[in-house]
Amino acid sequence: MTAAIALNRFGLGARPDEAAPADPQGWLLQQLERWEPLPPAWAAQPRSAMVVTDLVDEQRAARQQSDPQARQAAQQAYRRAARDRYVSAVGARVQSALDTATPFVERLVHFWSNHFAVSVDKVAVVGLAGAFEADAIRPHVLGRFEDLLLAVVRHPAMLLFLDQAQSVGPDSMAGRRSALRADGRARGLNENLAREILELHTLGVRSGYTQADVTEFARALTGWSVVGANDPPATVPGLHGYAWRPQIHEPGTRTVLQRAYPQAGEQQAFAILHDLATAPATATHIATKLARHFVADDPPAALVQRLADSFLRTGGDLAAVARTLVTSREAWQPGTPKFKTPWDWAVSTLRGLGRRELPPMQAANLLNQLGQPVWRPGSPAGWDDIAASWAAPDALVRRVEVAQRVASQAGDAVDARQLARRLLPDGVSESTATQLARADSAGSALALLLVSPEFLRR
Repeated sequence: MTAAIALNRFGLGARPDEAAPADPQGWLLQQLERWEPLPPAWAAQPRSAMVVTDLVDEQRAARQQSDPQARQAAQQAYRRAARDRYVSAVGARVQSALDTATPFVERLVHFWSNHFAVSVDKVAVVGLAGAFEADAIRPHVLGRFEDLLLAVVRHPAMLLFLDQAQSVGPDSMAGRRSALRADGRARGLNENLAREILELHTLGVRSGYTQADVTEFARALTGWSVVGANDPPATVPGLHGYAWRPQIHEPGTRTVLQRAYPQAGEQQAFAILHDLATAPATATHIATKLARHFVADDPPAALVQRLADSFLRTGGDLAAVARTLVTSREAWQPGTPKFKTPWDWAVSTLRGLGRRELPPMQAANLLNQLGQPVWRPGSPAGWDDIAASWAAPDALVRRVEVAQRVASQAGDAVDARQLARRLLPDGVSESTATQLARADSAGSALALLLVSPEFLRR
């Protein structure tokens, strides 16, 4: 078990001002006990309920403008405020990654945020994406999977991203009234959230569910919505802008995966989600994604099975699953290291240069340039987690450009050969060592180190 694997495969990259762990496995396991869900960078960000309230107020102010130009100005102000929240949250995410004392758990946050992806391509999500990670993801990454799932699917960012707030049961009170509208614009059922929960969040594709299951689940989810201007403040802890609307819920028993759910109201969807969260197919799906993220694009079958068994045995205890991962022999095999995503490479580069913070706008622009803008995968499936998606020539050119820029900023202050020994404790290849030695300047050597095969992988 090497320090390099602990620092780079499980963590976020070594720092030159921190010693490599003498007990790599113990170092990772201790982090599970020292995890701080909201470190200072995140604690300074507004909570979801406040963000939702502000967004509702800003949208209402825009709608109340009778003058078209005034309405347009109010809408632009709303979008600027949302963009400012987004940039500030990106800064918090980057600072937390650079300064964390628990990089393994911080990586788990990034994993789960991508597993339950929302995307700021949708305007309604722009101001909420950071609060989604802070309030729905971070507090639950070492808890029960079912609690994480419930927090995620009831967060306004997810409800708005997948249009769940617009889903109306055809036979609900609101649905029947809508069907009688003279203009024929009846509001109907939206299946987006139901489909993504089944396909992406829990069971996975080709796991046996049918289109009928998607539709039935979507009917059970009707009524799950977002607070509006006329709603009272939420009184249930952990619900950040979620609202239950019985008038749009589709009544009746639902049948999903050949099981009947006669529960009334929102308890019906809770019951379905419980069964999905604890299903063997979900355990296998989650285990496969974890093993792929931490170990190999094509993960060892024995490791996947061990993680799935831990998930089922503990009722989805994510801390227990993380311990199983860290103590599995397969996770420590050198093999073919994972190719870093742009986010991984940017964070490990900044950590490797000793940075502990980056101005928020600069952080957002950096990830945009590298091709992985924060919280903007463009799809509920999130960002790919395999080398083929990130190792294209144009993507590597972007990294070279950034490496040259940061190396020029460092000037002659950094000795790349000494830094390589700190960042890559297992050493570099003879070819890389030769290139570093022959570089015509300290800056050139540093740029070469940052785009070397060893540093591009973890």
